[in-house]
Formats: sequence, C-alpha cells, structure tokens
Amino acid sequence: MSEKNYRYETLAIHAGQIPDPATQARAVPVYRTTAFNFKSAKHGADLFALKESGNIYARLMNPTNDVLEKRLAAIEGGAAALSLSSGTAAIAFAITNILKQGDELVSANNLYGGTYTQFASILPAWGITTKFTKVNDFAAVEEAINEKTRAIYVETIGNPKLDFADIDEYSKIAKKHHLPLIVDSTFTPPGIFKPIEHGANIVIHSLSKWIGGHGAGIGGIVIDAGNFDWTDKKFDLYNKPDGGYHGLRFAHDLGDLNPLAFILRLRTVGLRNVGPTLAPDAAWIFLQGLQSLPLRIERHSQNALKVAQYLESHPKVAWVRYPGLKNDPSYEIANKYIKGGLYGGMVVFGLKGGYDAAVKVVDNISLFSNLANVGDSKSLILHPASTSHSQLSDEEQLSSGLTKDLIRLSIGLENSDDIIEALDEVLI
Repeated sequence: MSEKNYRYETLAIHAGQIPDPATQARAVPVYRTTAFNFKSAKHGADLFALKESGNIYARLMNPTNDVLEKRLAAIEGGAAALSLSSGTAAIAFAITNILKQGDELVSANNLYGGTYTQFASILPAWGITTKFTKVNDFAAVEEAINEKTRAIYVETIGNPKLDFADIDEYSKIAKKHHLPLIVDSTFTPPGIFKPIEHGANIVIHSLSKWIGGHGAGIGGIVIDAGNFDWTDKKFDLYNKPDGGYHGLRFAHDLGDLNPLAFILRLRTVGLRNVGPTLAPDAAWIFLQGLQSLPLRIERHSQNALKVAQYLESHPKVAWVRYPGLKNDPSYEIANKYIKGGLYGGMVVFGLKGGYDAAVKVVDNISLFSNLANVGDSKSLILHPASTSHSQLSDEEQLSSGLTKDLIRLSIGLENSDDIIEALDEVLI
C-alpha cells in the first residue's frame, strides 16, 4: 500500500494487508495463537532486544491486530499504532507512557465520565495531577502549564455536550511549550476529521464505537504521529536508562526507529509488562467494521442532522446541540475542520420539562436502545447524568456542561423517518 497514496475509502479496505502468504487467503485471518516460533536462539534474542522486528508473544503483538494497527495508522496519517483491550485502557496507557509520579497533565474538562474519573481520581493515586480547563479557554490552558506539565489532552468533540475543540489552537500552545498534544478523536472517526493534520501528536479512538460500528466488541487504539521530539530531558521515561531493557534510552537508542519511541515504548513497556491486550477475534471484528466506515459515517451524519433539525423546531425541546446546526455554539469551529458536511452521529438535547421529562422519554421511547454506548448501527439513547457520568459530583457535571435534563442520542443507520417518528411519539 506504500507504493501509492491511496485515498481514505481504499485504505479502509486494503491498508496493512497482503493475502496470507501461506494460504493465499484474501480475507484477514484470525491468528488464535499464544506464541510464535523463533528461527533460532539468535533470532529470539534479537527480537527481545528490539534489534529485529517480528512476532514474539500474543500479549505483545498478533498478525491480525497488526493489520488493524497499520490500517488505522495509514488512514489517520500516523506513523504507527497500537491496539489495546479498550478505549479506556488506550487513554490510561497513553498518559502513563509519558507521565510519571510528580508530573502534571492539562486537560479540557468536557470529557467522557470514565476519562474524567481516571484523570481526577485514579491518576492522583499514582502521583499524577490533572489540571482541568474549560474547552477552548486558551488563557486558562496557558495558566495551567508549568515546569511539571508533560502533556495536553482534549477530545475533538466533548462527551456529552458536543463542544468542538479548536485543535489548531491547542497545537500552537503545545508546540510553544514543547508538550505532546493527545487527542481523543472517538466522536470524529476517520472520514470526519484527521487530528494529526492539525498538530496532534497522539490520537486515540475507542474501537467499540463507529470504527467497529455494530456494538460487537470492546477495544481501543493509540496512533503515534511520529512527529514529536522525545529527546527533551524533561521526559524522563525517554531519556533515562530503562531498567527493564538493560538501560535502553527510548529517545536515543532505537536508531532509525527513534521517531517511533512513543509507540515502541507503549508496546514494549506498557503492553508487554501490564498486558491490556486486544484479542485477535476482537481485532477481526473491528476490521470488518472499518471496511464499511466510509459509507456508514455518511449515513450516521445525514440522519443525525435531520434529527437535530427536527428537535430544534420541536416546541417541547428547550435546547439542542449538534455541530452541524447553524445556531450551534460550535458550528463555526466545526466548519473550520469538517469538510463535506459530516458532523458525526451524536445529538444531545434537553426538554422544557427538565429531569422528569427526560427520564420519561428514555423510559418510553421505541426503536432506540437505552444503553451506555455510542457509534452503533442501531440508534441509542442515554441519560448521562444518572449513568455514564454519574460518578461525577453535581459540581463537576455542571462545570463540564452536563445538566440533569440532557438526553444523549447516538443516531443509527435506520431510516431517518422512523427515527424521527420514534422521537415524535414520546415528545408529547
């Protein structure tokens, strides 16, 4: 695939794979194996010493996963990628692949509830502090950065309020302070937006959402742009000798692979020693979804816009958020980045009847599934304040833009008229 600069739709089907050389099987095989034979004692030693690339043990790598990783790296314009057992694991291991005890992270505060809890409650137990700032408040970001800061983190579209982050501006600040910019792009899957083209150094996706697309597996992926200089001495994990690799300094001792220091350390230190491995069967499921993603994301976006426009004009609806609505607070920023009118499949809204009205809708709606997921081919509904973000205090919910009346919709691939009719039946 490197011989030609193929476009997105072609890469989603072909990147990272050639027909199986042993059998000539055209589809990607599922390699259900624990380990891989070494050609010799020297071959095995060279693999373990990172002198040669290849398969060692399925906790570290698998040929099925390798296709998924190469395919998503190619689509996102990254240098390499690593799949993990969940999106949450991808976030945790990306952060701890940079930050250690005593370091600080600067993050937007409009995060998925699990991510917020990870940053606010779990990382502090490991000696890592997160300073939260309102999304796109760049003066606050500058103020939060100090000599202990080691990364900036943001979601492209915040979960659940759907504020669109101005990635260019975050990138400018990150470059000014020589900090890696980590972007969770789950709500803007490939085909909508490429964060690396706007200065992101590390991109994260929950594979369980639109990439998989069918609610059939759990997984996450971290994509390394390969464009960050880790030789800056403030990044101890890359400049000090690693005791687990005979004193290897990841930013200096990998030769031609030095630009991939982040992703190689993530695989050989995080994945190898702690083991949040994505099963090859799950990787295969995500590969099936990825092939149709370019088509599906168009339908998701088209349906979501129609639903948002319907809600915007409904007398029972107090407010509605969707980046594709011209009156949305994020419309201007969204249009800075999104081409072709594909704003994604998420819509959130509140009812004039407040919390009680929201719960009544969630409990009585047909067609929609009431569950804590997004990006499925089926339309989904959730009341985040009492479920996915319930671990946040009332104050934390409000500071991130989450109100008690908010209903989150993940708009599926059904006929848009059927989706709107289901909403119309309960908005009475």
